[in-house]
Amino acid sequence: MIPVFDGHNDFLQRAVASGPAVWLNGDGTGHLDLPRARAGGLVGGFFAIWIPAPMNPNDAAAVALMENPPYAMPLPEEIPFHAALPHAFAQATALKALERTGTLDIVTSARGLRETVAAGRIAAIMHMEGAEAIPDMDALHLWHAAGLRSLGPVWSRPTAYAEGVPFAFPSTPDTGAGLTDAGKTLVRECNSLRIMLDLSHLNEAGFNDVAALSDAPLVASHSCVHAISESSRNLTDRQLQVIADSGGLVGLNFASSFLRPDGRRLPLEGFDTMLRHLDHLLAIMGEDGVALGSDFDGALMPRDLPDAAALPALIGAMQDHGYGEPLIRKIASENWITLLERTWGE
Repeated sequence: MIPVFDGHNDFLQRAVASGPAVWLNGDGTGHLDLPRARAGGLVGGFFAIWIPAPMNPNDAAAVALMENPPYAMPLPEEIPFHAALPHAFAQATALKALERTGTLDIVTSARGLRETVAAGRIAAIMHMEGAEAIPDMDALHLWHAAGLRSLGPVWSRPTAYAEGVPFAFPSTPDTGAGLTDAGKTLVRECNSLRIMLDLSHLNEAGFNDVAALSDAPLVASHSCVHAISESSRNLTDRQLQVIADSGGLVGLNFASSFLRPDGRRLPLEGFDTMLRHLDHLLAIMGEDGVALGSDFDGALMPRDLPDAAALPALIGAMQDHGYGEPLIRKIASENWITLLERTWGE
């Protein structure tokens, strides 16, 4: 089985609600747990800490809008630190509890990642999707000491550091202002600490500012191609080229609404559209710049890729499409690991 390293999941919210048992045994819901990870060949991934929004794309009202484009959801209001911290702390604590089961390691170096995978445990990277729980650079250092190695300055709402893109279709990602002064300081400090910066959810002006400031490879952990699906969340060819020029990487998001050319939040049928996105990414990014970023437990999955156990079906579709095994192994896991080696310096 070809191993898969995944660029993004939102499992930790389920772990907070149900404890480690939902990881060890599953509960029949969601997209990810240890049994399904094992069945799908998943060897690791980025486990996101995310602060719930008053309205998000999985709420009933948002789903109704997104099923019938065009739509333009307003950006939620900024969430203050005092409201964000308990959620972030609970999710980080839940990840630590998963580590104590002996089935998963929170990895902080590329060497440690490879050792964990070789030992047969899941390699988990602590990622924060939206920096609401980081009020200053002292707090960033504290989170780094706790294991944080990947940070998206925003989810799809503003923070003290930047603005996210709203959920809109059709729309460009050019939707607001760039990084604040605090955001520019955050980029420099993340570079100093070798915390990977994630551009997914960031608007185009913020993207441009990070690209101008950062000395690390640029990364969008879970994004799709705007030229195929005109969602504000997707990356234009110009953005893809900027990432490629930095030696960076894009992880293909499995969310149906970001894959579908019509933008509808309905299950994608078959793998042809996913392969179109991969072909497009490969044409711009090259074989070393394309990976996977599922968004498991955070989005509506394609009908033929309903959870982590179905990952071999995607691998099979790549094989049938004519991708050779060396390329598939790069996309499935190796590109993430080598990117982290270059970002973390280990």
